[in-house]
Amino acid sequence: MLHKRPSYKELNSKIRQAKNARLKNRISIVNPASVAADALELGYLVKNVSNILSDILKEITPHDYIGQCPPQRSYEPDIFKSELFTFRWVSKRLGCNTYLKFAIEEKRMWLVSLHKDRNNKGD
Repeated sequence: MLHKRPSYKELNSKIRQAKNARLKNRISIVNPASVAADALELGYLVKNVSNILSDILKEITPHDYIGQCPPQRSYEPDIFKSELFTFRWVSKRLGCNTYLKFAIEEKRMWLVSLHKDRNNKGD
């Protein structure tokens, strides 16, 4: 029998790895210009992304995972073929439906996307 990936346990582990990377200041941004524009829309400066991540990583759970099974692999040069973990939830910190995509590569969190959820019509 084939097992569905990522499992609840694997997603918990990825969230925990992202929290640890944030604590150790091991965060990289795949596309800084895009993340900066999205940050302004969410009401914070990209230089404060570490603080924002600290708060939102406490909010997400494996139940918020909306990525592919198995996880999609990145085509970005810095994280080529790394698995991408995508979450959607209502963020108390940001006050909106929020979309987060990241990869974990060698104990580093690579932020791919953090923005208001654009899946809803009219947003």
